[in-house]
Amino acid sequence: MSELLEALVLGIVQGLTEFLPVSSSGHLEIAKVLLNDDSLASQSLFTTVLLHFATALSTMVVFRKKIGELIGGVFRKDGVEEKKMVLIIIISMIPAVFLGLFFEDLIESTFDRNLTLVGAMLLITAAFLYIADKSHAENKKLTFLSAFGVGLAQAFAILPGVSRSGATISSSLLFGLKREDAATFSFLMVLPLIFGKIAKDLLDGSFFENMPSLTYSLVGFAAAFAAGIMACTWMIQLVKKAGLKYFALYCLIVGSTILITQNL
Repeated sequence: MSELLEALVLGIVQGLTEFLPVSSSGHLEIAKVLLNDDSLASQSLFTTVLLHFATALSTMVVFRKKIGELIGGVFRKDGVEEKKMVLIIIISMIPAVFLGLFFEDLIESTFDRNLTLVGAMLLITAAFLYIADKSHAENKKLTFLSAFGVGLAQAFAILPGVSRSGATISSSLLFGLKREDAATFSFLMVLPLIFGKIAKDLLDGSFFENMPSLTYSLVGFAAAFAAGIMACTWMIQLVKKAGLKYFALYCLIVGSTILITQNL
């Protein structure tokens, strides 16, 4: 695969899987086993940070109005609702931050190339997506307790095969949020985590090792940014139209196929 084609593929995959509920980590484990190659996982840290920044930026573009309202409300005396939402987002981050700081390396090393786990977790993802898609919107508001519950679902997605967006959107719907609010909260709550992970990676001593060319970086960034905007916008519409069942079916097929082939 040529350098530029590789950058394009990596960018598109990162942009799509950041938002679509199919588990990017699960598909990475599948690719590593099928290709018997760690190249997808061993991209330079610089490339990883660059692509994550591109998807974070695409989220900010899609939700620029909402983000502007939250930031403005924090500095306004009458911005009570905005301040509450910011606090809710912070509370939702707690479980994932705890796991990421203390257990991420252990989990990644323990479940590396464990396709049986990936298959089982994809089935769980499928079940959550299907159940949530059938739920009736109750137009409830997020509370500190429900935000922590959604945060637990997000932390659970550290396991390969569990989709972060699928887990957070599904749990938000099951807590009674409107479909559009569930999708919006799912994508807003991950932004601080993405930037936190970027900051952590920037402090890593290997950040500037194996840096790609400028052209490679620009192609990868542009692809991830464009794919991210498309996937984020598409997911909002799919959630509103009760379209999660299609991803549930996809996860069911892939998960079942993995479990069957692993136990032959």
